[in-house]
Order: sequence, then structure tokens, then C-alpha cells
Amino acid sequence: MHFVVNGDAVDIDFDPRTSLLDLLREHLHVFGPKKGCNQGACGACTVLVDGVRINSCLALAVQYQGRELTTVEGLGAPGALHPLQAAFIEHDGFQCGYCTPGQICSAIGMVDELKRGVPSYVSEDVAAEIFDLTPDELRERMSGNLCRCGAYNGIVDAILETFGEANAEPGKREAA
Repeated sequence: MHFVVNGDAVDIDFDPRTSLLDLLREHLHVFGPKKGCNQGACGACTVLVDGVRINSCLALAVQYQGRELTTVEGLGAPGALHPLQAAFIEHDGFQCGYCTPGQICSAIGMVDELKRGVPSYVSEDVAAEIFDLTPDELRERMSGNLCRCGAYNGIVDAILETFGEANAEPGKREAA
């Protein structure tokens, strides 16, 4: 089967019952996504598939043949970090670091959802074309990613610093 993982084409044979998380970690040795709960409740396994965030522990790898898979390793590199990775460091958005790759991938996917006009439970006007990234909106959209160390304030600060104005495109906001 063929995949594009962090920009690299990969052809691999594996048991079709293999989860996407296990394919990444056990077969391709991409260790950013973590196996936390293995039930889709903690978000430690969050990756981007064609820019959309998913819990890789719940996905069968065969479902994503030919798709572009991005993990935290594909977002930046030592000396050339993604701005959100740098902001996590600056704002102490991690302690043990176990959830951090999933948090970062989830935040990047969340910003794309905002730009596409996907509402959340706390969105005031679900018919709006675009949504403001308020602290409440951010917390709701990131609620599927747990941090056992409690670094939430640093996580929120890092995301707001990096993407706080990402959704404020002139002419695309409806009056609230």
C-alpha cells in the first residue's frame, strides 16, 4: 500500500487490521504520535490526514492509502521549528511531553476547521462563515486532547500566540 508520510512516499505491506497509529509507530518508526488510551479519548495519537486531524488509534491504516499523513515530525525540524512548536517551548506548553505531538497536530487541524467555518459547541452563531479563536472556543475545540500534567495554560497561550489572528481575514467575518 502507498502512503505519503511527512512528505515522503512510502510503499509498505502490512496486516489490513493494523491501526494507523500502529503502522506509523511499529512499521514506519514514526514515534511522535503516542498510544495513550487506544480508545480515541486522549488525543495523544492525533495526526493530520490531508490537513484534517484524526485520532490515529481509531483509524485502520488501509482507509488512508494514497493520502498525505503528517505527524509532528513533519511540521518542523531542529533549527527550523514550526511556529507552534516554538511557541510551546516559549510558553511551557508541555511538561512530560507525552501529549505534545498530538496537541500540536490537533491545534493545526483546529485552525483549519476555523478557517473552513466549522462551528463548535460554544460557537455563538453556527451559520457564521468564520469564527473568532477566543479562549473558550479554543478550549472547546481542543477538549479532545488531554494533558495529564496540566500544562493547559501554556498550551492555550502557545496556540493563541501562534494562531490568534489566523482567522481574522478581512471581508470574511460576519457581524456578531
